Amino acid sequence: MEVFNLTPSDSSTFILTGIPGLEPAHLWISIPFSMFYIIGLLGNFIVLFVVWKEQTLHKPMYLLLCMLALTDISMCTSVMPKALCIFWFNLKGITVGGCLTQMFFLHTVSTMQSAVLVTMAFDRYIAICNPLRYATIFTSVEIAKLGLVGLTRAVLIILPLPLLLSRLPFCANHIIPHTYCEHMAVVKMSCGDITINRTYGLVMAFVIIGLDLTLIALSYGLIIRAILRISCKKTHQKALNTCTAHMCVMLTSYTPFLFSSLTHRFSQGFSPHVHIILANLYLLVPPMLNPIIYGVKTKELRDKVFKYA
Repeated sequence: MEVFNLTPSDSSTFILTGIPGLEPAHLWISIPFSMFYIIGLLGNFIVLFVVWKEQTLHKPMYLLLCMLALTDISMCTSVMPKALCIFWFNLKGITVGGCLTQMFFLHTVSTMQSAVLVTMAFDRYIAICNPLRYATIFTSVEIAKLGLVGLTRAVLIILPLPLLLSRLPFCANHIIPHTYCEHMAVVKMSCGDITINRTYGLVMAFVIIGLDLTLIALSYGLIIRAILRISCKKTHQKALNTCTAHMCVMLTSYTPFLFSSLTHRFSQGFSPHVHIILANLYLLVPPMLNPIIYGVKTKELRDKVFKYA
């Protein structure tokens, strides 16, 4: 039964359809989605709680991990409550302002998360390649400054997206075949000239990801070079272990993001429901896995978590 009765011609409202073609299975799809969401929230809140409670964990590495946890929580929470309302209660309506706000918040947090990953790579570079200066370079104040710079960059880069969209006329059919207001999904509903929007979105994605991945690759290139110069096998292994968790987190974050962005723009024959499922998993799987990865790979954090278990 249609709970939210709204005509598509209402110019102040969009309609999110969920996963096109799989509407009868929405309730079943919501089960793994809600489980991933709950596990992700629980894991990240545990990380935040343990680091907050334990003075011994008030170090740059764990403060950065808290920033990553906050971006993970914010990213999945920006879309999952609405998606679950669609799956469970068929509440598909969202105001234009709410849609643009959701889009801005989601992409801002995603961009901020990328900045955090770059900072974490730089943190590992200083810790391994210049350990004597680590305590003076990475302080709590410097971490706060880097976080503020990352947030400012994210806001300034993403803000034009909703501003450019707000000037466009939208077609009478306000149906978005998605579970959330993804930038390109909203752009495709416009009846106006979307060249600027498409170009800015594509350039923005490649500049952010290209720049950040280049900085991360440069950091790890220098780290690998430093590790190869270490003659002691034990020290060699310890240095590698400090980077493994971060490298796994990068793979879980960047790989699905790039795949989702590229298929949305260039793969015309790609099944819409497959793309939308993957786009949702991109927002759910990294937040779920990141606390597990760091909990398994970081003994100090793992021991503190078990202390409160």
